[in-house]
Amino acid sequence: MRALFVMDPLSTIHVDKDSSYALMLEWQARGGEVWHCGPGDLWSLGDRVFAAASRLRVGPRPAVAEILQTAELDTSTCRVVFKRTDPPFDMTYIFCTYLLDLVARRVPVVNAPHALRDANEKMVITRFPELIVPSMVTRDQGRIRSFLSEHGGRAVIKPWDGNGGRGIFVLEEGDRNLNSMIESGTADGRDFVMVQRYIPEITEGDKRIILVDGVPKGAFLRVPTKNDHRGNMHTGATVQGCEMTERDLRICDALKPFLVQNDLIFTGIDIIGGWLTEVNVTSPTGLQECTRLYGSHIEADIIDAALSRPLREPDDKEKP
Repeated sequence: MRALFVMDPLSTIHVDKDSSYALMLEWQARGGEVWHCGPGDLWSLGDRVFAAASRLRVGPRPAVAEILQTAELDTSTCRVVFKRTDPPFDMTYIFCTYLLDLVARRVPVVNAPHALRDANEKMVITRFPELIVPSMVTRDQGRIRSFLSEHGGRAVIKPWDGNGGRGIFVLEEGDRNLNSMIESGTADGRDFVMVQRYIPEITEGDKRIILVDGVPKGAFLRVPTKNDHRGNMHTGATVQGCEMTERDLRICDALKPFLVQNDLIFTGIDIIGGWLTEVNVTSPTGLQECTRLYGSHIEADIIDAALSRPLREPDDKEKP
C-alpha cells in the first residue's frame, strides 16, 4: 500500500493547516507507505513513469516528516498518486499532468490529470452561468472599464492562474489607482483576467465547501479582516463554522455530474452571498479546519474514494 504525493517541498507544509499533511497521516495510519516527490522529480521511460522519491514517516506534530529512504520509485507499484502542487498553473504544471496521464493508465491519480488541465479553477464556473454573478474573461482594458460601469461601478479582478488571494483587487470607478490596477492585472493587456461583479456579502465571509466525489462533506466561512477584502486564510481571514443552506446544496447538486464525470475526487468550492465564485481542483484545502470545527475526518472519505478506483493495465500493453 504505497501512496505517492507529488507536491511542493516538505519545508512548505504547515502541519496545522495543510490538507496534504492530513491525507498523509491518514494513509500512514492505515498501514500504508507514504512517498513524496516534487513535479520535477518525475520522468518516463516508454509508458512507465518513475519518481526520485522519499519514503516518509509523517509526524507526529509538530514534526512534518522523517525521511526513511530515497529511491527511484516505479509509480506502477503505488496504489494511489496524489497530485497536490499549488498553482501557479503554468506550462511546467501542465507538462507534469502529461506524465501523470501515463500514471493514470495504471494507478488512480487524485485528482485526474486531464481534469486538472480542463477544469481551470476560475474558468470552470463559466460552465454554470446560472450559479455565478456576471463575469467576464478578457485581457482588453477597455472592456474591463465598460464592464465596471455596467455593473454598479464596483468589480473584482483576479488572475486566471492564481491561488490564495494572490493578485485579487477590487476595482471602483473614481479610484485614482483604477488604471494602474487594470494595467497590472492584465500585464498591460498581455494576460487574461477574470472580472466579476462585486458581491458585498464578502464581508460576511467566503464559504468553502469540501466535496468528495461531488458530495458535500463540510463547510466553513473565511471572514476577511477589516483591512482586506479577500476571504483567504493566507491573507489572515478568520475561520468560522457555518451551516450549508438550500442554495449551497443546489449548487453542489448542479456541480456533481461534472465532478464525477471528470473524476474530480477532492474539490473545494467557494461561495459568496449564494454565488459560486471558484471550483478548486489543484490542491484544495480545509480538511484540518473541518476537523477542528466539527470533529470530522474528511481525509478518510477522500482515501476511501481513491481506493474505490481499481488498478488496471493499459489496453494497449505490449504483447509477447
